[in-house]
Amino acid sequence: MESRARDLHVDLVVAAGDLPWGYLETLVSLIDAPAAYVPGNHDPRIVRGGGPRGLVNLDGRVGDVGGLRIAGLGGCVRYNGGEHQYTQKQYDRRARDLLKHARRSGDRPVDVVLTHTPPLGLGDESDPTHVGISALHGVLETLQPTWHLHGHIHPYGMLKPDRELGPTTIRNVIPWQVLDIEPITTTLTQAGSRRSS
Repeated sequence: MESRARDLHVDLVVAAGDLPWGYLETLVSLIDAPAAYVPGNHDPRIVRGGGPRGLVNLDGRVGDVGGLRIAGLGGCVRYNGGEHQYTQKQYDRRARDLLKHARRSGDRPVDVVLTHTPPLGLGDESDPTHVGISALHGVLETLQPTWHLHGHIHPYGMLKPDRELGPTTIRNVIPWQVLDIEPITTTLTQAGSRRSS
């Protein structure tokens, strides 16, 4: 892992949940880049100030990390009452709170929406464990990011195609991806691409 991670030359690491915290901490240490995450349904409970060291928890928040403005929403739709699981109604409330946070946190547009679970009907599965979040449609329509990155749906070697919702490309990043992402508010004096994995 060490040489492969160092060879990536990325500017930002984002994690969509369900990765061991020790692994994330080691990866961020090796890459030596800013990092953010949202929790998945298999992640442990996060107490205030907790979580993997060196990564910004964006669950329910909007933050500027590594030159990109990222809105995050962790967890999945409730199927067994475990950690980071919510009903669709709870996600409606969480999504409204995220949009309020986005409005309060400045005029700069959101470049990336980072979630654990995809939107309902856009890359999810029919089984109760992997159903998508209906409230994400409104989040994406309101924020209009360039990218929506998610995990939770394991393709097991099968290619999962990107999906489009307005100007947003929705991508399942399992097992991992390296992307070139330009901030929406790029100026002529900024050169080069922002990269995210």
